[in-house]
Amino acid sequence: MTPSVAAPHASTQTIERRIELDELVKMLIADNILSAEIAEPLLSTRKRIKSNSHPLVIIAEQKWKDPRHARKLLHLEALSEWYAEKVGLPYLHIDPFKIDFAAVTKVMSNAYATRFRILPVQVTKSEVVIATCEPFIREWESELQQILRLDIRRVFASPLDINNYLVEFYNLARSIKGAAQQNNGISDITNFEQLVQLGQSGKVDANDRHIVHIVDWLWQYAFEQGASDIHLEPRRDAGNVRFRIDGVLHQVYQIPTAVMAAMTSRIKILARMDVVEKRRPQDGRIKTITPEGEEIELRLSTMPTAFGEKLVMRIFNPEVLVRGFSELGFSEEDQTRWKTLTERPHGIVLVTGPTGSGKTTTLYSTMKLLAVPEVNVCTVEDPIEMIEP
Repeated sequence: MTPSVAAPHASTQTIERRIELDELVKMLIADNILSAEIAEPLLSTRKRIKSNSHPLVIIAEQKWKDPRHARKLLHLEALSEWYAEKVGLPYLHIDPFKIDFAAVTKVMSNAYATRFRILPVQVTKSEVVIATCEPFIREWESELQQILRLDIRRVFASPLDINNYLVEFYNLARSIKGAAQQNNGISDITNFEQLVQLGQSGKVDANDRHIVHIVDWLWQYAFEQGASDIHLEPRRDAGNVRFRIDGVLHQVYQIPTAVMAAMTSRIKILARMDVVEKRRPQDGRIKTITPEGEEIELRLSTMPTAFGEKLVMRIFNPEVLVRGFSELGFSEEDQTRWKTLTERPHGIVLVTGPTGSGKTTTLYSTMKLLAVPEVNVCTVEDPIEMIEP
């Protein structure tokens, strides 16, 4: 049963309202998650808090301890899940890899979604699933049902997830649509020859602002998701964008082939690679900065395919490559054995494993220990993965 709030003297009427901080704190106190003494300083200074901040976010920012779990804080995810149960809605952790950006952004405009703090997360033939962080605002529900002629199913999600993904989903969809529209006749491509001609014609400019935005978004998104590799794979109908996370490839998005070709050209330009050469493999590298200001290096590798160049970008964070062995998951026994092996004056150690298993990280962390002023260290990498003093 979806809860409603009764208006004074009218028990059957539902009031459209946002969640209030006082109300939320009282609920936490009633559930013995907070004490009145701890909450009092926040309530007494709430006038200084930004009016547009969601109460769940405000409480999560206090970093209060969670009495239900030792050594844990009341973080936003836990608070959102708790509140979803209180208001009788299913809780959804938004996983961008499971959402069809193109489909959900067609359900409503960015402005409409922003106005009601909602985000479409799934579309089927019979229903639309909408994530909300304001369960008592429901006027949009009947409006959408009439327009879409589909059932509406509400779920509760973290307000920060809704805000962040709302911006990312709509900006990406807008940029891809804008880039695709610049190519006249992209929907008329039916065979391999036309695809080749399209790639050579340069109808979608690699320096177009839409392409620039897509590439910037792609990198930022990969950094946020902790990806080790980005794959751009052209296909007959559309190109696939995939991220490798914890050794497993995840489909992120499908992009028109011509747009992907322009993205590849844009990235090759930044890496000072030969943009004209598309029929032989090439290697390159790019240094960029994350939104947090960290320097990240990308190692690029291209390979010709039937439908254009495939591009793989390996993401290297210099700080990751010089971690201690305990941080890498080495037990004390493993560390002792590894130290014995690497301190020997001669011999060969083979470090093997699948992509993303930690071979490079292990070797660079080891090299950092071996490269003391008294020792001459030389690597024979091809290509060189990271530049270290």
